[in-house]
Amino acid sequence: MKIIHLHQEETEIIKLAVENNRQAQQLIYSRFSPKMLSVCRQYIKDIQLAEDVMITAFMKVFTNLNKFEHKGSFEGWIRRIMVNECISYLRVQKKVKFVEDEIYIEESFNATDSQFSIDQIQFLIDNLPDGYKMVFNLYAIEGYKHNEIAKMLGINEGTSKSQLSHARKMLQMQIKNLKKEENGTE
Repeated sequence: MKIIHLHQEETEIIKLAVENNRQAQQLIYSRFSPKMLSVCRQYIKDIQLAEDVMITAFMKVFTNLNKFEHKGSFEGWIRRIMVNECISYLRVQKKVKFVEDEIYIEESFNATDSQFSIDQIQFLIDNLPDGYKMVFNLYAIEGYKHNEIAKMLGINEGTSKSQLSHARKMLQMQIKNLKKEENGTE
């Protein structure tokens, strides 16, 4: 039995893709596009627009593949390009507005409400205003810190914290309403 080391295989595929080998590029796209579409969909509500943004981001991936330094995860590198492309798209569409609100309350969010399906959770997140949703995704899902989010979005760190606080409050209200609907109480 021949053992193929995944990292060596990935390195070789990346090397071929840098040389414009279409099969290697297709392999990278096939391997990562489902996850990356999910990433784009977290930021962009419309699935077709999310797919367009993902394709544009993959063009940037292939254009800049020679800049990947093989430090850290290749998937993480691609994911960062996807997130940045989503942010750029939303900026161009002028869909994101941040209220310069420096007042925030640091709260813990109770994640024990796991009785909801992924579609229900995505629906709740989609109902957030775009600014709240973007900061929530960057912080809670992508794991960025507030100072990093502030730099990425060109806002104050306090605004990032405030947007997250407002997003959490709004999600908690939506969860309460969803529970009431499921229990048949209004």
